[in-house]
Amino acid sequence: MEESINPTINIGPVTFDLTLTALTLLSVAVIFGFIYWASRNMTVKPKGKQNVLEYLYDFVVGFTEPNVGSRYMKDYSLFYLCLFLFMVIANNLGLMAKIQTTDGTNLWTSPTANLQFDLALSFGIILMTHIEGIRRRGVKQYLKGFATPGFMTPMNLLEEVTNFLSLALRVFGNIFAGEVMASLLIILSHQALYWYPVAFVTNLVWTAFSVFISCVQAYVFTVLSSMYLGHKINDEEE
Repeated sequence: MEESINPTINIGPVTFDLTLTALTLLSVAVIFGFIYWASRNMTVKPKGKQNVLEYLYDFVVGFTEPNVGSRYMKDYSLFYLCLFLFMVIANNLGLMAKIQTTDGTNLWTSPTANLQFDLALSFGIILMTHIEGIRRRGVKQYLKGFATPGFMTPMNLLEEVTNFLSLALRVFGNIFAGEVMASLLIILSHQALYWYPVAFVTNLVWTAFSVFISCVQAYVFTVLSSMYLGHKINDEEE
């Protein structure tokens, strides 16, 4: 299988992956467009598009509020709604199409099928939990959480590293594997005419399964993100 290369551009010392940047912006634009469209002319008695938006909102709040806590949920509910929708879209983009030039330049992929993207996303989530933990509890109380009890301090610090890595690697492994398998099935369909029906049916089944797994991973990513935040902003002594 020929290795694909994403087009890049250098701005100073920073290299931007144009494919990942474009599809990340596309995911954000889809979310913004959907929420803007569904929230126009809202009524007390929801119907149609408003029903869909409110169902998604209630669904996300339902599985994140037990972790964040009702005390703070109103401040983070829209963030987790957008995070969940972003993960659903970004996880599935690469399954919907494959666009690649003859020289192997990849123009379409799931952003979350890239390990560096997932690490950056995970780092952003973990960084946010630390910032919010300090803001909500104060520096002294926040740092006390790492040293209580004192002998657990090394394990508490190690936990931060494992949380960061597991959040990224879990998504990457599932989404990347799904796209690789889909690519192999496409290659199989080109080997011989009699392989085409087998590859076509198998690809349909695999795509449906991968969409399901991608949505599950979006759910898991959002749940874990809310758990990490809840652990940082809630005073366990209360």
